[in-house]
Amino acid sequence: MARRSSKRPWGAAHPELDVERARGGTRSEEGPDGTWTVRSVTSQDKTYLCPGCRQEIVPGTPHVVAWQTDALLGADAALELRRHWHRSCWSRRGSRR
Repeated sequence: MARRSSKRPWGAAHPELDVERARGGTRSEEGPDGTWTVRSVTSQDKTYLCPGCRQEIVPGTPHVVAWQTDALLGADAALELRRHWHRSCWSRRGSRR
């Protein structure tokens, strides 16, 4: 005699896919300054300087890493130019003068 599965019952609806989680937290964003690849991260061992506010992002702080998808010198150069931003600084980058 087979035992019943404790997983999703037969005929039950599938749970909705979390697209950002499936992509590993990576998304693409369009802005007046180009197309960017943005990844949500939390550093465990290094301090970064946010280009938006020029303040430190200390280890353990959730933040984003961004690099231009449409970089002039290609994908490898774009990865070399990636920067770590506070989430709020990244979201306000277009309103700075």
